[in-house]
Order: sequence, then structure tokens, then C-alpha cells
Amino acid sequence: MLDKKYLLPEEALKILFEKIAFRNLPPETVLIEEAYGRVTYEDIISPEDLPGFDRSTVDGFAVKSSDTFGARESSPVYLTVKGEIPMGKIPEFSLSQGETAFISTGGMLPDGADSVVMIEHVNIISENLIEVLRATSPGENVIFKDEDAKKGETIIKAGHKLKPQDIGTLAGVGITEVKVIKKPVVSIILTGDEIIPHTQKVIQGKVRDVNSFTLAGLVIHSGAIPLKFGIVRDEYEDIKEAVHKAYSLSDIILITGGTSAGVKDLTAKVINELGSPGVVFHGASIKPGKPIIGGVCNGKPVFGLPGHPVAVYICFELFVKPVIERMLGLTDKIFKKFIKAKISRSIHSQAGRQDFIRVSLEEKNGFLWANPLLSKSGLIMSLAKADGIIHISADLLGIEEGEEVNVEIID
Repeated sequence: MLDKKYLLPEEALKILFEKIAFRNLPPETVLIEEAYGRVTYEDIISPEDLPGFDRSTVDGFAVKSSDTFGARESSPVYLTVKGEIPMGKIPEFSLSQGETAFISTGGMLPDGADSVVMIEHVNIISENLIEVLRATSPGENVIFKDEDAKKGETIIKAGHKLKPQDIGTLAGVGITEVKVIKKPVVSIILTGDEIIPHTQKVIQGKVRDVNSFTLAGLVIHSGAIPLKFGIVRDEYEDIKEAVHKAYSLSDIILITGGTSAGVKDLTAKVINELGSPGVVFHGASIKPGKPIIGGVCNGKPVFGLPGHPVAVYICFELFVKPVIERMLGLTDKIFKKFIKAKISRSIHSQAGRQDFIRVSLEEKNGFLWANPLLSKSGLIMSLAKADGIIHISADLLGIEEGEEVNVEIID
């Protein structure tokens, strides 16, 4: 162990990042239908222009903009209607000076046209003649053939988490598959003699498994693959066997339970014996989640998470998720979702410690209020009922009732 004092989260994470051997995960090629939320392995280059042809953004008449200069209601310009452009078809004619053609939204402009007059700005005199009541400028109401994307242009950079609109872009330029970072595997080892499977009936002294399900969801949401090892007895040999197996099968190991001081506190010992340097910090100056263990064994991160469900969630968000994102090679700027609200009651904190308070949100008297859910960290329902979390920094002694706070929204 490097230091016995409790570190702030950012200090502990810095130590972890310095010790972890972040190797480039291999790529895999997937269909774009399966690429939502995946991280790109390399820059993606557009193979063609998008949309590929000049198209109208409105219903109206394709024109040469120079033919409409000076047009106004009191002095309209008269143009000859050469025809109508069918949707999804290449125009069979071009426009000469003084000519126009009806075009629908999305239709392809004929040669000779550089703008479209909206139907609202036209009076139709006959099948062959219109009067234009308003001038257009070159490019007005038109998307040019390479305005969305140019052939050879980098449309998505490496290290980008693909959003639905990105997949739509790939489809638009005819890309059917994409090379992405292979998802890291995160092992979840649940320890505790009091834990029973969620399918069993609870008896006195026993509680059902909650943490492995919470952690599996958080792992998936972070872009990785959970590998659950089930419930392991609080015995040294059992924990050691599970951890050694997980080490060979995964990129990150999570051990939940067994991190508080006590006779059966075996997690730190197993981590130290697994590889060098072993435990790099034991405990962090946070509430909940103080007894967290952070370890690195021969370059691979291993975490000993507290047993309480809320503490597990907080520790995952603070320590595990950033490691997963670094492994995935994410280059996107990550912005958390915050909303301002007034705190409905005073909250006291301890200097030098970061507190994370669950809150529910309520609109009252024209203001948004954050109501603290001040239950013990062992109660999962306080997290299930929470809309967000308030962070009280280490340099504050608390928050006063009515004070405006930033609430981090829970997805």
C-alpha cells in the first residue's frame, strides 16, 4: 500500500491511472445496426458526397436566382414553367434563362437551377406561367450535393462513442459496417456469507444479492461486458480462486464486500498477492464509499468495493467507470448532466471529505427543489427513488436550506 491516509477521489484515480497498463484493446468489425454506443477504432472517412445531388428543402419552383432579382409583390417576375420534377427521379431537362420547374421537398434540382422559390411566394397564372413575388439568392432553399458530407472527409473520429445520429450518418453515406473497440470484460465477484441468490427466499440473517445486478447494469451502461462469478464465501481460498480465475478472463476485476475492517477482511490480502504493486489505496475520503480498495496487479485494475448498495454505485461512478472509458480509448469530452435546484433542508458535512447526497426533485411554488434522501447507504431504495446526486466538496462544511445546488442527474 502506498499511503495509509484517505485520499480524495481525484487523488486516488490519479494513482490508479499511473499504475494501470492501458493497452490498446483490439478492434472488431460490426454491422452498423449493432454499433450503437460502441467506440470507434479509427477515423471514418466518407466514401461519397452526401446527399450526392443538389436537392430542394421546400415545395416550390426551381429557378436561376438571377431571374428573380428585383421580384416583389408590387412588381413580380414572370417565368415560363418547363415542367415538373418527379420525386426520386433525375430531371430530364435543364433550365434556361426565364424558365422554372415545379419541385417538391427533397427533389433533385435540374441543371441550370441554383435556388428554389417557396410555393408561398408564387402565383400560378397557368400551367405554363407563374409570377414570382419574392427574389431568391443563390443556394436559397437548397442543400448542395456535398453540403452534408464531402467524399474523403473524416465524418467520425477515432475514440468516438457512436450515437443514433452517427449511425444515421454512416447509413447515409452507404457504410454498412464499422470497426470498433472490443468491449472490455469486467468480472464481478460477490463475497459475503450473508448473501443468497435473488431467487431464494430470505431467512433471518440473510439478504438477497443486489450488488451484482446493479454492477452488471453499470458495466453495460459504461460500454463493457459484465462477467458474474456468483456468490463466493468469505474464505481466503474461495476468494483467491475466484479472483485468479477472473484475472485470466477479464480486463477489470470487481470484488464487492469484505472491505471493512474485520476478521474476514480478505480482499486486500488477495489483491496484494495477485500481482505487483497490489493495493495502491485503501479507503477514500468520501461518503458513502469510504472503505473502497483500489489495486493494480501487473497492470490490471482490481477493485474492492464496499458491500452497501449505494456505496457500490458511488464508487463505481467515481473509480471504475473512468477506468473503463480510458480502456475504450474514448476521446469525446464527457459532460455530466446537471440541473440547478434549491436544497429543501440543511445538510452538514465534514471538512476534508467529499459527500454524495441522493436527492429527489420536486417543483414547488415556481422553483425546483432537491429533497435529500438521508437514508443509510445499505438501503437500495434510496438510490432507486433518487433523481440525482448532490456533491458536497471537501472544502465545505455543508449546504444551507434554500441554497442553490447543482444536481447531477442519474441516468
